Amino acid sequence: MPVYTQSIPIAASVAQVDRCLTDLELMKRWLNPLLGCEAVGSPLAELGSRYRFFLRLPFVSPSLDCVITERAEGLVQWQFEGFFEGTDRWECHPQPEGTLLVNCFDFRIPNPWVAAGFYLLAAGPTQQDMRAQLRRLKAVAEALG
Repeated sequence: MPVYTQSIPIAASVAQVDRCLTDLELMKRWLNPLLGCEAVGSPLAELGSRYRFFLRLPFVSPSLDCVITERAEGLVQWQFEGFFEGTDRWECHPQPEGTLLVNCFDFRIPNPWVAAGFYLLAAGPTQQDMRAQLRRLKAVAEALG
């Protein structure tokens, strides 16, 4: 299974970064503009909470149903099933001047045709987008001051 791991230092507390990872309104500010997220049931980011992430594309909106499988302040792990299967883990590490945020996207694509298309066309842009999301999340967390 491929694992994409990215990290970024953020001049904000673990609590502020955690809020950016779990507050749907703040998430809208740093997620890829083509990616949406909605709570399925309670919007509280707790162990067992369910979410749906979806792509906003013309004529189609593929989605991933997710459940939080690990949760503590500074830690959120979503497990997902759909056109991807795996986990998206966000973990905060306290630092003297803020927080080091590590994002680990561990996945497999069960459909071989979808997998071939992903690796041919989307693997590189996906990793670039992960880095861009981290930069946007950093800006949102640091603005919470």
